[in-house]
Amino acid sequence: MSIYGWFQRTGESGFGYNSSAEDVTAGLDLSGKTYLVTGSNSGLGLETMRVLAMRGARVLGCARTQEKADAACASVSGDAVGVACELSEPDSVRASVEAVKALGHPLDGIVANAGIMALPTREKKHGLEMQFLTNHVGHHILITGLLDELTEDGRVVMLSSSAHRGPYRQGIRFDDLSGDEHYSAWGAYGQSKLANVLFATGLAKRLPEGQTANAVHPGVIATNLGRHMPAPMRALLNTVAPVAFLKNVGQGAATQTYVATHPSLSGVTGRYFEDCNEARPSAFGRDEAMVERLWETTESLVADL
Repeated sequence: MSIYGWFQRTGESGFGYNSSAEDVTAGLDLSGKTYLVTGSNSGLGLETMRVLAMRGARVLGCARTQEKADAACASVSGDAVGVACELSEPDSVRASVEAVKALGHPLDGIVANAGIMALPTREKKHGLEMQFLTNHVGHHILITGLLDELTEDGRVVMLSSSAHRGPYRQGIRFDDLSGDEHYSAWGAYGQSKLANVLFATGLAKRLPEGQTANAVHPGVIATNLGRHMPAPMRALLNTVAPVAFLKNVGQGAATQTYVATHPSLSGVTGRYFEDCNEARPSAFGRDEAMVERLWETTESLVADL
């Protein structure tokens, strides 16, 4: 198959690499539904919010500050409400939970889209490496705090990455979650994305029948998620790479939007998706013992934050 043909192919879902968020929601009427999207102020989060609102949904758009959340929501057509949520600050996340509850809208879906990637030097906050804290722990606090707000068939979508396949050799470094003993930018990012897969699996086991939790890989997209990369790598991503293999933002938002909304996935839970089709996660991503250890460890960490 030619490279062009590979990009054009579709899977069992009827969608594939080139499908956009608009494609996967074509014909859907989401009126009366409410979705919460983290990281809604730019990139995939903003596109996800835009398309959900375009299809008639109410969207609660989360960003690090109320100003950024409100500006993002004002930029889309439809019903969008801004909510401040700084995922690296547990108090902010808990305040976000209370703010969402106060709005009184049952949630048909939570799209955990926000994240940081490949910090060149280790940053630590609340005793934890920043990517693990932001990408995993913050979302754990937010989502578990909102479980009572989910509708009977509510969906949780965790934005992971193919980077979950290449973290540290033992998967989650439970003995070094601070990164004090060893740190690599991509290793720590991969660990946080593995945690997203494991969290989705653990949550799927704990949700009542009807509610679902799944993880997705959006593809490789040139968004400001790569703002911490060295300048030469950013330049490559923004020039040569888009022509060669990068998805655009609409294509990047497709898989999470598909998993959050498509009727064909009703009741499908504990799975991993790439290019709008179910895929097989890494061996670590299928490690049931690691699923449970991460859940228990995170619950213990959260109790002290």
